[in-house]
Amino acid sequence: MAASWRLGCDPRLLRYLVGFPGRRSVGLVKGALGWSVSRGANWRWFHSTQWLRGDPIKILMPSLSPTMEEGNIVKWLKKEGEAVSAGDALCEIETDKAVVTLDASDDGILAKIVVEEGSKNIRLGSLIGLIVEEGEDWKHVEIPKDVGPPPPVSKPSEPRPSPEPQISIPVKKEHIPGTLRFRLSPAARNILEKHSLDASQGTATGPRGIFTKEDALKLVQLKQTGKITESRPTPAPTATPTAPSPLQATAGPSYPRPVIPPVSTPGQPNAVGTFTEIPAGNIRRVIAKRLTESKSTVPHAYATADCDLGAVLKVRQDLVKDDIKVSVNDFIIKAAAVTLKQMPDVNVSWDGEGPKQLPFIDISVAVATDKGLLTPIIKDAAAKGIQEIADSVKALSKKARDGKLLPEEYQGGSFSISNLGMFGIDEFTAVINPPQAGILAVGRFRPVLKLTEDEEGNAKLQQRQLITVTMSSDSRVVDDELATRFLKSFKANLENPIRLA
Repeated sequence: MAASWRLGCDPRLLRYLVGFPGRRSVGLVKGALGWSVSRGANWRWFHSTQWLRGDPIKILMPSLSPTMEEGNIVKWLKKEGEAVSAGDALCEIETDKAVVTLDASDDGILAKIVVEEGSKNIRLGSLIGLIVEEGEDWKHVEIPKDVGPPPPVSKPSEPRPSPEPQISIPVKKEHIPGTLRFRLSPAARNILEKHSLDASQGTATGPRGIFTKEDALKLVQLKQTGKITESRPTPAPTATPTAPSPLQATAGPSYPRPVIPPVSTPGQPNAVGTFTEIPAGNIRRVIAKRLTESKSTVPHAYATADCDLGAVLKVRQDLVKDDIKVSVNDFIIKAAAVTLKQMPDVNVSWDGEGPKQLPFIDISVAVATDKGLLTPIIKDAAAKGIQEIADSVKALSKKARDGKLLPEEYQGGSFSISNLGMFGIDEFTAVINPPQAGILAVGRFRPVLKLTEDEEGNAKLQQRQLITVTMSSDSRVVDDELATRFLKSFKANLENPIRLA
């Protein structure tokens, strides 16, 4: 006969005794003995002890992109004491690419926000919050001792009143009061020391106020003619160094080229020789880092071609009649994808050890945002139609400007396109986005008169709509000859839209 025990204990205690770790396993607490759980005997002394309390669930700063090293807490979407379910949005985190929402992985109560919103440069794996199970005392949750405090984070800077701007003065050799200080070239210094002359006896004529060798030789000639005498400075009496007055601080050095100026005081008019520091977000810093690495480590080669857009503009007008709105850039994306499919040798990347053939054709499209240049990806662009590409570009561009791109929407890509034609730029060169091997820089389309021949062979002037495209290629994997053939094929595909079908 099966026994039936009625335990008046908390479900967490029962899970502890039976060995089920999670709160979702309460329904499984029914074994061969046929136990049932209800409130009866009083075991409060047992389940109220400290050792029976469940450990809180740690919320750690996650890695939301392959290149992410730090993150910023933009906003907490839940408050302390608020119930959360698995999948609920907890907070918004700014990565090196976009602002991503962090979702809860379990049910419970948000007990503690360890890192406040607005905090910056939070290292990966740092504790940012704690979740406890429902029914636990969330107000007295303790931060686990095995998790150290996160590295120092920089919170939004507040203006600090400063009595006066501090000027950083470089350490220089002691000079005689009342004499001018010059920047001496090495040759001029040797001549002046040899003939016991001082630069203040002459005039500096070099660039940026440098006292040159010729200036020193003029002083030697004046000394030989007796117009000036030797300069033998006497040591100045030692004096206790005093802080410079505000008037002296703003006066600056006597030579034309100043030292690095100090930061200006926020909220106050800029003093002479100061500058205002502009805070840089994670996205802007990562863009600067990657661009510097690209230009310093990737051997860029450039090739330029002019393309006639006459046929593309005619097809575009026909589509508008059918209420299908596409841009010239959509045709360019499609033409680049089709050309990559025709020439797979260009659809490669360099991973540091050698080239890799890419099995996909994903086009990264540069989008300008307030936080920097982002490159959302048109997946499998060669297989998409013009209208589908246009819809994808519009949707991804809006998400990029709103900071809502998902990691899979901007990570990867096999080739990039940057179009500045809408800003009136005729042509430019773009920086390669590693590990990709190429990027196409597109200018505006412009009317150009060209000399052509009619059917009878008579010469005549005809207006054409041309754009200039410049391809930047990684010479390690795409040499000049291959890049030239790619541009030739791209030009043929763009000028004959029927090839894009």
